[in-house]
Amino acid sequence: MAITRSNNWLDVVLEAGRTFFHQKRKGMQRALARRKVYRATYSELAALSDRDLNDLGIRRSNIKRMAMEAAYDF
Repeated sequence: MAITRSNNWLDVVLEAGRTFFHQKRKGMQRALARRKVYRATYSELAALSDRDLNDLGIRRSNIKRMAMEAAYDF
């Protein structure tokens, strides 16, 4: 004989809350990881000299856009 547990309303609400919290936490973790990629890309490109950037074919005014593309897949 199998024992089953019926979910009362409190169990259902608590489970929904846990699910919501975990989804939000995962979203925040993804956002923080992308922001980290953006900051690293931006700072590395900004640290290059104008001559180095020119050798790579990058204008200084495009650094922000390139960092956004690297982090957020634009």
